[in-house]
Amino acid sequence: MTLTDVSWNFMDPAAKGRVLEVLKGEISGLFELVADPERWQAPTACEHWEVRDVIGHLVDTTEGYLPAFGQARTGGTAPEAHGLKVMAELVDEQARSLRKVPRDELLERLHDAADRMMAEFEALSDDEWTSLIVAHNYMGPLPAMFYSVFQLVDYAVHSWDIREGQGQPHGLSGDAADLLIPVIYILWQATADVSGVDQPFSVGVRTSGHNGGDVRFDVSSEGVQYAPGDVSDLPAILEFDPATLVLTGYARMNGGTVWGDRELAGRFRSLFFPI
Repeated sequence: MTLTDVSWNFMDPAAKGRVLEVLKGEISGLFELVADPERWQAPTACEHWEVRDVIGHLVDTTEGYLPAFGQARTGGTAPEAHGLKVMAELVDEQARSLRKVPRDELLERLHDAADRMMAEFEALSDDEWTSLIVAHNYMGPLPAMFYSVFQLVDYAVHSWDIREGQGQPHGLSGDAADLLIPVIYILWQATADVSGVDQPFSVGVRTSGHNGGDVRFDVSSEGVQYAPGDVSDLPAILEFDPATLVLTGYARMNGGTVWGDRELAGRFRSLFFPI
């Protein structure tokens, strides 16, 4: 599939309006989910995290992005990035450290941070969407548009976590999941541990949706590379809908359909460490 409507490609400034509209909806939806004080300490699909820890994580993350944007606009030296391998541990520590903050105060901080973050995104010019470089605590310098989809990941996936913890039938927003398809490909490339790969191999990933299509992943001891292309000649093809790809990519489930060599598909799926 070839993406002809660039408003679905978050890397293109033409997508800014769509990305921010979907993000606003996810932010609003999350605040509705946590409106009941009785559910503040309810479990979620994130291991060991209660609802209050999700809010703590969002506060910690967003309050960290804001000064990074300020620094990007005014200059200065960013601290060295931690790297992704320690991200899960540090994020967990920081989220749970905010348990001592009263519920109303923490929610107010998130409201404020979310409003300020949206204002930063809305103020980005078309050029800044791709050229303003902002330092990420774990990934290092990144173009500004990545932060809009990182926020979309946080609100969409963690809303799914809260609903999953409630045990109710639910699903991930189609628009959010579709916009996040290319994020999963980037995530897989960035979190692949190829130290145990002794022989190169290739698999195909087929996804539906606006950002879907056939993508070839080539794995070697040098890393993971991917590119759209014909996958019909590959020994294994993993097929997903957008939401299943996103939830699988963020280790919320083992989803998808495997065509061909299931052992090879399993080797591919086992490469990635969680963040």
